[in-house]
Amino acid sequence: MQDISLLEMLKCGVHFGHQKKRWHPKMKPYIYTMRGGIQIIDLEKTAENLRTACDFISKTVAKGGKILFVATKRQAQALIKKRAQETKMPYVIERWLGGTLTNFDNISKLVHRLKDLRKKREQGELSKYTKREQMQFNEEIKNLEKIVGGIEDMNQLPQALFLVDIKKEKTALREARRKKIPIIAMIDTNCNPELVDFPIPANDDATKSIEFITDTIMETISQAQKGLSIKKNEEVNREK
Repeated sequence: MQDISLLEMLKCGVHFGHQKKRWHPKMKPYIYTMRGGIQIIDLEKTAENLRTACDFISKTVAKGGKILFVATKRQAQALIKKRAQETKMPYVIERWLGGTLTNFDNISKLVHRLKDLRKKREQGELSKYTKREQMQFNEEIKNLEKIVGGIEDMNQLPQALFLVDIKKEKTALREARRKKIPIIAMIDTNCNPELVDFPIPANDDATKSIEFITDTIMETISQAQKGLSIKKNEEVNREK
């Protein structure tokens, strides 16, 4: 994978944690020092853990696996959506629907409803309804796109989750742990790193920090996807 620059992480503010009164004791191994009452994350530990996470992600994607990206906090939404769409990975940036992982069949029904309504609208089948009813259908489509649009191509449970903020995404975290789905997450100094499989100690509030970690992961995914594509093409050529 690509080099992880400590200087670049420094510039992006990846090292800034919270005030000590808000810290989680189990983050102690990842804290380098205190500065102005703020805990400073050890960026060498961040780089080490990020490499480990990316190695797992690369192997998962190389097997055709999907990583579900979850980031409902405002400063991460647009970024996660853009990067996930670029790599064709599922994502949730609005409210996490309870049961997305633990009651996947019901969530799949919402996705089916969304696709069905879209198809009917495109084929003009909704034109037979009154203007009021058509407006209601359009509103339903809009709402469904908002809550399940990012996972409409996720036909089965993902092979892993990436969470920007485990405190904000506590329901997604709980469901993934219950389903034994591996979790990769940015872990700030106020979080428990033992709750996830691949903790990445990092500032989970600053946009630049989120962007750096996300971009590193997305580049890993892109490289793995290219390798998978080459492998599939070679297999097809061998069969001819």
